[in-house]
Amino acid sequence: MKRLKKTLSVTLATAAMIAVSAMNNTAQAASSPIDACGGGYHQIDSHRLGSVATIHLLYNGSTNCVVTWRTNPGTAIRLLAAIARQESDGGFRDYVNDDDKYTTYAGPVKVSAAGRCIDWGGGVTISGVWNAWYSGPSHCG
Repeated sequence: MKRLKKTLSVTLATAAMIAVSAMNNTAQAASSPIDACGGGYHQIDSHRLGSVATIHLLYNGSTNCVVTWRTNPGTAIRLLAAIARQESDGGFRDYVNDDDKYTTYAGPVKVSAAGRCIDWGGGVTISGVWNAWYSGPSHCG
């Protein structure tokens, strides 16, 4: 019985240490669109989706990044962040997007588009209605 108690005590202590370690290694949510994209990014454009969210376009000198950020985080709602690079034939294919239910933001989604136009956008559910916006060819060069 004494051996069982000792084994149980060691097992519980080990489980507690693993749980604390896992909590300390959990990734923290970003505190801003710039934080979500990562170091070196700065905002170059944005588009408001009513009073519910704003689509942010950021750039770091080589890569574009899009984050759709809610004005007042809360219950998870559908959010979309999307971006694509213009292909040599002028079309936009292979959109990189993040489309799911989130409490704070969708994205980041990134594309390298040196010397080419991009199409960027996003969406949000407002009062049960899906609202999406895309820029069309923009930020060319």
